[in-house]
Amino acid sequence: MEKELHHPGGIRGAAAKLSARDLVREEVVLSAPIWVVKVGTRVLTDDEGRLDHGRIAHLAQQLCAVMDRGRKVALVSSGAVAAGMGRLGWTKRPDNLPDLQAAAAVGQAYLIRAYDEELRKRGRNAAQILLTHEDFDSRPRYLNTRNTLHALFACGSLPIINENDTISVDEIKFGDNDRLAAMVTNLLSAPLLVVLSLVDGLYRVRPTAGSAGERVELVPRIDESVLGLASAETSNLGTGGMRSKLESAKLVTQAGGSVIITSGRQPEPLTRILAGEKLGTLCLAHGSTHAARKRWIGLTARPRGHLVVDAGARKAVEKGASLLAIGVVDVLGGFEKGDVVGVRDAQGNEFARGLSNYSSQDAHRLRGMRSQEARDALGPILHDEIIHRGNLVLTN
Repeated sequence: MEKELHHPGGIRGAAAKLSARDLVREEVVLSAPIWVVKVGTRVLTDDEGRLDHGRIAHLAQQLCAVMDRGRKVALVSSGAVAAGMGRLGWTKRPDNLPDLQAAAAVGQAYLIRAYDEELRKRGRNAAQILLTHEDFDSRPRYLNTRNTLHALFACGSLPIINENDTISVDEIKFGDNDRLAAMVTNLLSAPLLVVLSLVDGLYRVRPTAGSAGERVELVPRIDESVLGLASAETSNLGTGGMRSKLESAKLVTQAGGSVIITSGRQPEPLTRILAGEKLGTLCLAHGSTHAARKRWIGLTARPRGHLVVDAGARKAVEKGASLLAIGVVDVLGGFEKGDVVGVRDAQGNEFARGLSNYSSQDAHRLRGMRSQEARDALGPILHDEIIHRGNLVLTN
C-alpha cells in the first residue's frame, strides 16, 4: 500500500492527488539534467559481504543508460571497506580506525577496478574521486572539486566518489555516504539525488512476512513527523539507516533539490525512475533554489564557531536583514574573519549560517553594541554588520 505523507504544505485534494503525484514525479525526474546516485554497501555485496560483480555490472549498465539519455551522472559509492574485507578474508567489519583504513585502502582499488571494467564494456571510463570534509570546508578546494566533476561530465566519464577512508579521522569523517551524497548534490546544484538502498523507501508501516507494509510515496517536506517514521537500524556492513538518509535528504530539499530513496536490488531501478515509474519515496524540494555559493555557506561547510543572538535579531535575520552586533549576546568557538559561522538563538537552536566580517575575538568585543559604539571600541571599522545579509543563509 502506498500513500502520500500528509503535511500542511503538501498537495491538497484527494481527487487530485494521484494525477498530481504523477505530474510532480515526471517533472522532477525528466527535468533534471544532473543526477547524483548514491549506492550503499549492501546493494553491491552478496549475502556474505563480498563484492558482487553481477550487481556492479547491473548498476554500471543502469548508469550508462541514464547517461546515454543525456543526463550527467555522478556516483557516490560505498563498498570499499566491504570489498577490502573480502580481499583480506575478514568476516566482521573492524571496529577500530586503523583496520578500517587498511580495509578501505585494499578495497578501494578493487572496487574502482570492478566499476571501470564494466563501464569500459559500455564505452565509458570510471574516474575515482576521494574526498574528506576538508575538501568541502575549504572554498578553493570546494570549487576545484566542482570544476573537476564538470570536466569529467564533459568528456563522458563517470565520476565515482567515496570518502577518503584511508586518511580520514574522527574529526573529518562524514559519518556515512548518505551525507556525502547530499553534499555532492549541493556542490553540483544537482536537481535530483537518487539513493539506492536495501529498502524501497520510507514506510509508515514496515513490511513483514505476511504484509507488504505501507510505503510513503511522496514527502512534501521532511520534518520531525517524517523523521519519526525512520528506523535507526543499520546493517552490519553499512553505517547509515533510514533516519540518516532522511536527514541527508533534508540538506538537498532545503537547497531546492529532490530526493528519491528506493531499493538498489530491484531490477533496473534507475531506468525505471527515468521512465516515470513511482519507485520508492520521493522527497520534494521545498526550499528556494540557492545559488551555489549560498549552498556552500548554509548547507555544506562546517561552521567554525557560533553567534548566539537575541529574539529580536533572530526575527530580523529571518526577515532578510543583516546581523548587527547589537543583537549578539554571546560568541562561541574560535574563528577568523571570513569563516563560516552558525547563528543560534538563546535556546541553542541554529537557524542560520553566514560569513563573519569579524574574528571571534573582535565579535566578542562588539557583542551588544550599537554601530557607533563599535566604531569607538575598534576604531575605524569596515562593516556595520557582523554578518551581511548577502552572506546569510537560513538553515531551519
